[in-house]
Amino acid sequence: MSRQRAEAERKGRRGEALAAWYLRLTGWSIRAQRVKTARGEIDLVARRGRTLCFVEVKWRARRADLDHAIDHYRLRRVAAAAEAVAHRYQRPGDDVRVDVLLMAPGCWPRRITNAWQPSS
Repeated sequence: MSRQRAEAERKGRRGEALAAWYLRLTGWSIRAQRVKTARGEIDLVARRGRTLCFVEVKWRARRADLDHAIDHYRLRRVAAAAEAVAHRYQRPGDDVRVDVLLMAPGCWPRRITNAWQPSS
């Protein structure tokens, strides 16, 4: 792995750790981190009450870069991965959703709730 890629990986992991703390502070319990599937990876699996949430975390060095941090392709991969493992975490009657947490130094996390809406 290149030094630049290793540094990006380290920063991404730090962002995920900060995101987990943010979620805990807002009443969520973290059920899993970095869940790998054949379809993709889920950064965080969180629960609050009857809501099960698969969270994609995007960490950028600058706040301005957050506007372009997530796209349909990445969301579709996270949703496919969530679908593959939902049975592990889901309870009967749960609301299940995919959220995105956008983070950068010096600003509050920006959350996109229920970010994935499958095409009909």
